[in-house]
Amino acid sequence: MKRLLRSPTVQAALGWLIAGYIELVIATLRWRMENLEAAREALDGPDGLIALFWHGRIVQAIACRPVLRDKPRKAMISLSRDGEFIALAAERLRIPTIRGSTGRAGAGSGESKGGAAAFRQAMGVVASGGVMIMTPDGPRGPPEVMQVGPAQLARASGGPVFMMGLAARPALKLGSWDGGRVPLPFARAAVVFDGPIRVDPDADDAGLEAARGELQARLRAAQAGAEALLDA
Repeated sequence: MKRLLRSPTVQAALGWLIAGYIELVIATLRWRMENLEAAREALDGPDGLIALFWHGRIVQAIACRPVLRDKPRKAMISLSRDGEFIALAAERLRIPTIRGSTGRAGAGSGESKGGAAAFRQAMGVVASGGVMIMTPDGPRGPPEVMQVGPAQLARASGGPVFMMGLAARPALKLGSWDGGRVPLPFARAAVVFDGPIRVDPDADDAGLEAARGELQARLRAAQAGAEALLDA
């Protein structure tokens, strides 16, 4: 089954199916949004920024596409075969991708599998005024544990970071490592934005780890806030 799912033909078909489903979700989700004003100000401005959300909330994040308006954007998708149909779906949903990962980078360069090239491209997105979209616990987890790559990118680019806590109910819970959730059409959805957050451009390794820890804590808090909005 895994070999079948990784065939180019099946991956292409999955990409089309997922994109079509998410378009339906985009059109029907009923949103509550918190702290949108600061995100809007950044999105309407000329400067680039970094947007983070947990890997298990990819579908909800794509459904937030209208919030980005016409702001240029790119999403970081891993080079793994399992990431292929996600990248195909994102491209069909008008979210260009960068294939690679900076998640398991060393302290200085952002290098990992495909990481050096991906890091340079991500820097270019922020420098050109776009939104660099990343799942900081991807591509393999552990779930909701921030890897150092986003903090490195924020330090190197000087771009502000915005957290996105995302929730939707009812939603299907997948049996994947990230506990992914796929909202059903007409579900209630919530997003909590937190930012802008900046990383000191002169941060040493200890400072970078402190920044990573702060970003992790604030994204976890934003995620908990989104879940709480649906309970209210």
